[in-house]
Amino acid sequence: MADQYAVIGNPVAHSRSPQIHAEFARQTGQDLTYERLLAPAHAFMDAASAFRSRGGRGLNVTLPFKGEAFRFATVLSERARAAQAVNTLKFDGGAILGDNTDGAGLVNDLSRNLGYAIAGRRVLLLGAGGAVRGVIKPVLEQEPARLVLANRTLAKAQQLAQSFGVGVEASSFAALASRQFDLVVNATSASLAGDLPPLPPGVFAPGALAYDMMYGKHDMPFLAFARAEGVVALADGLGMLVEQAAESFYIWRGLRPDTAPVLTLLRQANA
Repeated sequence: MADQYAVIGNPVAHSRSPQIHAEFARQTGQDLTYERLLAPAHAFMDAASAFRSRGGRGLNVTLPFKGEAFRFATVLSERARAAQAVNTLKFDGGAILGDNTDGAGLVNDLSRNLGYAIAGRRVLLLGAGGAVRGVIKPVLEQEPARLVLANRTLAKAQQLAQSFGVGVEASSFAALASRQFDLVVNATSASLAGDLPPLPPGVFAPGALAYDMMYGKHDMPFLAFARAEGVVALADGLGMLVEQAAESFYIWRGLRPDTAPVLTLLRQANA
């Protein structure tokens, strides 16, 4: 019988993960199934345990359950501990391995798909929630010249920066007015509501890349703002989605799929 995997969340009907992993399995010749699993808002552990008891081999975890998945895991990777969140669960005998592939997804999308090196660049991450926490460690490992977290609530950004120690700086949005950055990543949920983080004009350095973790058929408000600021290099989060999925696939199957054709397929479907 084919090995069983799923993405678990609430909501989850919108997830592109089944299509992505079906392409990965076809490409690598792996015999597996991958489904969407809608879990009740307060019953993640019950739903995950039931899937595991049915022979499930692993889960991708999406909102709002990444914190609960962190507590559900019995063995945590270093990057999961840094993120305090889990988006990938692997059921291996009696152990439940928890990992976080979000940061790897961002870094790999930047380096492999966009040809962008973080090393030596001034990086600004917008937000101080789970999406930011999940990528800080992998971004730091790329040795940026500076890494700044900006958030509407400064105290939250300061708390997050302090938890990672040297190399991470916190800022309010207002305090960005006289600063410029080479890479600006929107990791807030503002785009989902059609809103824009309160960025001051002039925050993008010449030749900057504007990156929104969200994706859709049309420009996110953040990317539209960047374009109006004269930014030419713009990217949404679809590549990050595919790359973090590839990292999960590697954790489960020990094989690294070729992400480029899968990303092209999704882009065509999203056009």
